Amino acid sequence: MKTLNWHFLVCSLASALIWSAELPGEAQAPAVKAPARTPTLDAYRKYALTHEGDVARGAKLFADEQKLACAKCHSIDGRAGKAGPDLFAVGDKFGRRDLVDAVLTPSAVISPGYGTVIVETKAGEEVQGILKQATAAGVQLMNADGKLVSISKADIKEQRGSTLSLMPEGLQAGLSLKEFTDLTEYLTTLKQAESTLVSNHGMPGVIPQIAKPVTMRPFFSEALKLPREKVQIGLTAFHQLPGVSNVFLVVHQKGVIWRTEKTATGENKTVFADLSGEVFYERGPNGLQDMVFHPKFRENRKYYLQYQVFEEGKVATVIVEKTFAADFKADSGKPPRRLMKIVSVAEDHSGGCLQFGPDGYLYIVMGDTGPHNDPNGHAQNLQLLLGKLLRIDVDHTDGDLGYGIPKDNPFRGRADARPEIWAYGLRNPWRFCFDPVNDDLWLADVGQDRVEEVDIVHRGENYGWNVFEGFEPFSNQYKKEGRTFTPPVFAYRRKYGISITGGFVYRGDKQSSFYGVYLCGDYASKRIFGITQENGKLKAARQIGTLPQGLVSFGTDEAGHIYAVGYEGMIYQLDFSEARFDEIKAETAEKVSR
Repeated sequence: MKTLNWHFLVCSLASALIWSAELPGEAQAPAVKAPARTPTLDAYRKYALTHEGDVARGAKLFADEQKLACAKCHSIDGRAGKAGPDLFAVGDKFGRRDLVDAVLTPSAVISPGYGTVIVETKAGEEVQGILKQATAAGVQLMNADGKLVSISKADIKEQRGSTLSLMPEGLQAGLSLKEFTDLTEYLTTLKQAESTLVSNHGMPGVIPQIAKPVTMRPFFSEALKLPREKVQIGLTAFHQLPGVSNVFLVVHQKGVIWRTEKTATGENKTVFADLSGEVFYERGPNGLQDMVFHPKFRENRKYYLQYQVFEEGKVATVIVEKTFAADFKADSGKPPRRLMKIVSVAEDHSGGCLQFGPDGYLYIVMGDTGPHNDPNGHAQNLQLLLGKLLRIDVDHTDGDLGYGIPKDNPFRGRADARPEIWAYGLRNPWRFCFDPVNDDLWLADVGQDRVEEVDIVHRGENYGWNVFEGFEPFSNQYKKEGRTFTPPVFAYRRKYGISITGGFVYRGDKQSSFYGVYLCGDYASKRIFGITQENGKLKAARQIGTLPQGLVSFGTDEAGHIYAVGYEGMIYQLDFSEARFDEIKAETAEKVSR
């Protein structure tokens, strides 16, 4: 998943001006006035949110190396080659309040891929920066002044992440309230021009809204809400307990799974399992990502988890098998069986989703794990499990593996590829599903700088990253002769969001106009989209509603109802009864027809 960040904005903060003035008349000793008091953060925030700034003056401040030096760390052309995030479309990505808060409190929310990495050398030196490269030979960091520092693996004593941004606190201290507002105004104008992207039917310039939005009904009362403990720790998944219509499991990022039950007399929640002592969730988009139940769950009580651990100085994703207690009300307490461990290169882009397919095999997605741009070509490297959709047999084992390799896996038997791979070329897939009617595998892949995408995944196919981002060419570095790339079914620009969350195909009410529509959304913009396709080509895309909280996941139940998971702790049920997928809001229909 992505979050807002403005790291590494290198600023030369102006000191407060101390000025003196002579009184008129006879010569007197100069009177020195006290320094002007710097406004509070709230004062900057309030002023910038209630006043209009000057764009031209804000642009000059952004480029002024003496006052701010923003341009030293941030590009605005989409190249993303500097230490900080590229601000090419930041005005599309975030609202004015978010932009203001990102400058005032740079460490509050750290974007995946831009967390500070600290390397302590055996010689006693400490180097901080953004991880730009990591190989068996060592690491390469970009520090706050934009310089690359290479450190040999043999010289590294310890490498760790930090919860603090390299962007210094107090950026606003050298600015007046008006100047700060000018800077904010300029940032809001940095938007993605339509001409920067090649026109493609699968990436419509306008995604129309339906005439009446789908209703988002809180599924639990406020009393059952599961609040975040801090900014970057929240819910990640929601699942019905198989065979029990009123019992649901809510997955929390820190490693806690809650059992929630709705009855005729009320509702309650209890801790089903607590893995917070094992799960790594302190930095980046890590933690307990998802859970899934064995196809024969009511017989064997087995379930599976995907989460990150921190072992031997590295973050890794593990897939484990656990069992329910005999009464199905709690975890059995037995130690988990670890099926798989996949070591990350960085602490980001771990992907996150488990699903059993209609064939009974377990499908798992892994992201490229960073750094940004996938500089080592993980997603195109068939000898790695990173940037792949995997398929394994949990009921059998092959050799020393904790699982079996299905006989029809596309790369089984090839010396140059891992046999677990089902498909590849993925960046940071966040949720996939199988259509229960036709078995189509829908997958949402979080983009980097320009677009978010939805794929329908088939056996052995290559979905392009990092040769492509969505429909657009990205890099030829890892492009190989003879490889073909499968384009997305759907992609959307930054004006619609920055971090896609995959969902489900609605198969509830057969009379509903939403029957057969794939539902997905955006974590940051909170928009929910409905998509239909034909033969792998986009047929229709609609904005069908907006979630009140950050959209981190979707859920479904055996009746076909769809639920949306709010990162901040609330579960919502989508009510389609008063909405129609084929009725477009008048003003957006006019834009589509132009």
